[in-house]
Amino acid sequence: MNENLEFNEFHWLLAVVQSIDVGVVVLDRDYRVQVWNTFMENRSGLQPHEVHKQSLFSLFPEIEENWFRHKVEGVVTLGTPAFTIWEQRPYLVKFKNYQPITGQEEYMFQNTTILPLQATNTNIEHICLIIYDVTSVAINKQQLQATNLQLQQLSRTDRLTGLNNRGYWEECLQHEYARHRRYQSMAALVMFDIDHFKKVNDTYGHPAGDKVIQAVAAVVREQVRDTDIAGRYGGEEFVVLLPDVDSSGAMLFAERLRLRIESLLVSYEGQTIPFTISLGVADLSHPVQDYPQLIEHADQALYASKQGGRNQVNCYGG
Repeated sequence: MNENLEFNEFHWLLAVVQSIDVGVVVLDRDYRVQVWNTFMENRSGLQPHEVHKQSLFSLFPEIEENWFRHKVEGVVTLGTPAFTIWEQRPYLVKFKNYQPITGQEEYMFQNTTILPLQATNTNIEHICLIIYDVTSVAINKQQLQATNLQLQQLSRTDRLTGLNNRGYWEECLQHEYARHRRYQSMAALVMFDIDHFKKVNDTYGHPAGDKVIQAVAAVVREQVRDTDIAGRYGGEEFVVLLPDVDSSGAMLFAERLRLRIESLLVSYEGQTIPFTISLGVADLSHPVQDYPQLIEHADQALYASKQGGRNQVNCYGG
């Protein structure tokens, strides 16, 4: 009677292993396959008799052998399971993704559990791999992250120019000022606006004025480094925050920008619109009580450029 019960229990267990919607692979200590369930058969296209006693590494050469051996040895030594998750390692074995909803992904995302299997003598002579298809979860999370990143980008971007909006670049300036206070780092701020912009709007119309603003923003993006923060102050005014740059370096940048804008011609409805910019430069070599004071210094230098005849660069305290 007990033998029949044990046989039935084994039969039920085998039925569960074969029908469960996860991959189940049992390996001996030489990493040879002993058990290969239906999930693995369907995803790999290999029958159990084809993989029996075959090396896992020959069946799946994409597995990093040294890493996997180290992982398994830890499981055997400690006698506790180990796990891999798709965020750290997208898959253990390279299975094609056949899910219709998430079909845009070529391969199946996987979480994996590595279980130690004790023999009757209490020795761990086999290892069980359980492979979970988490493609839908991974895709949903990636899409959510991409959406959140897009929303974050939109929240800090000026709609007309695509540059950083005032809230974001002021936040960056505040952080740069805090870094200066703590580490005595240097930073410079370039502030500029479009000369006689009201005349541009009055002569050519506001849509033409918007196109001029967008053209200036495009030039700014060409000129800045990846570490620089370019933004719109408001209207036709712009700023560029230059981390780790002093006033002399900022003056070179500003003059290069001025010359580039001076040579720029914007066409709108068959008319060519020439224009120039005036710029002011300030850096943190002059003591300031807070970051807004650096903006004031750059604004004063910009005012000096306006008073001096426009289409020029002035430096605060220079």
